[in-house]
Amino acid sequence: MLVTATANRSTNSRRVVFPFTAVIGQEDMKLALILNVIDPRIGGVMIMGDRGTGKSTTIRALADLLPEIEVVADDPFSRSPRDPDIQRERESPDLPTDKKKVPMVDLPLGATEDRVCGTIDIEKALSEGVKAFEPGLLAKANRGILYVDEVNLLDDHLVDVLLDSAASGWNTVEREGISIRHPAQFVLVGSGNPEEGELRPQLLDRFGMHAEIRTVRDPELRVQIVEQRSDFDQSPQDYLEKHSAAQSDLQQRIVDAQARLPEVTIDHDYRVKISQVCSELDVDGLRGDIVSNRAARALTAFEGRNEVTIEDIRTVIVMCLRHRLRKDPLESIDSGYKVEKVFSQVFGVAMAEEEASSNGRQPVGAG
Repeated sequence: MLVTATANRSTNSRRVVFPFTAVIGQEDMKLALILNVIDPRIGGVMIMGDRGTGKSTTIRALADLLPEIEVVADDPFSRSPRDPDIQRERESPDLPTDKKKVPMVDLPLGATEDRVCGTIDIEKALSEGVKAFEPGLLAKANRGILYVDEVNLLDDHLVDVLLDSAASGWNTVEREGISIRHPAQFVLVGSGNPEEGELRPQLLDRFGMHAEIRTVRDPELRVQIVEQRSDFDQSPQDYLEKHSAAQSDLQQRIVDAQARLPEVTIDHDYRVKISQVCSELDVDGLRGDIVSNRAARALTAFEGRNEVTIEDIRTVIVMCLRHRLRKDPLESIDSGYKVEKVFSQVFGVAMAEEEASSNGRQPVGAG
């Protein structure tokens, strides 16, 4: 999903959404979302945490933050006018274009496979000889974000369909010998509450990153969050105006990172050590290796650099690997300690807690 900078939009013509830069805390979740926008090939993010911790608010805020994209007018799949497929389909390199917000699609828990994938009108196809296709939610989400709340309560088969489309970038609908294929390139974001059950390890492994969030316990910070929300509800336009500069800065950082990403390099020795970490943690397959490399490169691009550092890898590797350590569906997901410990041993650095202690400060997340 490539986004390009556009002129500032009028807030009067769109639904008012809480600004992403005003979300307090939950840094892992925010970073994982941003990295997946910079490089959708990371494979999406699974967000697990307590109820009422701002998961839905943050995801919608990110979609609203992103700049508008250029699309072919009246195209149900929001394809770019530079897409060679639609140029061949319309038999013209010059197509009418339009600007639209990055699609943000909520998948309802009770959605059927037809609603998600789309349906083929067999009667019309047979009587008129045309492929009559009614696009589903995957078509609507192309070049955008597909959000599934309570994904751990969704039917495993439907989760499989979503993950297949997210990984391949295509959705194929087949019925009665008729097949239709359309682009479905989106960032898949799932969220859920661990109390209601975890995804099977085989499905969880296919999410690129895993962010765990907890209820804020600090009373002062809780008051600050409540006051921020109250200010937004009382005067949304004034609140948005107050955060417009920060929103624009972050939007430009994401756009710049997308452009810089192809130039980012990661040293061969670091790639070997990432794979060594995955091997010593007994991570099945190679998804962990691939995602860790991609996430580290995306973070480097986001930070405005061209070479991946050990700190970049350290920042992302727990979110890339922690959910891949489960071998038994009854096991709980690792807190991150195992990944950090093996990372520190392989890369020859002190663990975050040890560094914090030696510097006389609290470790991140303490207190």
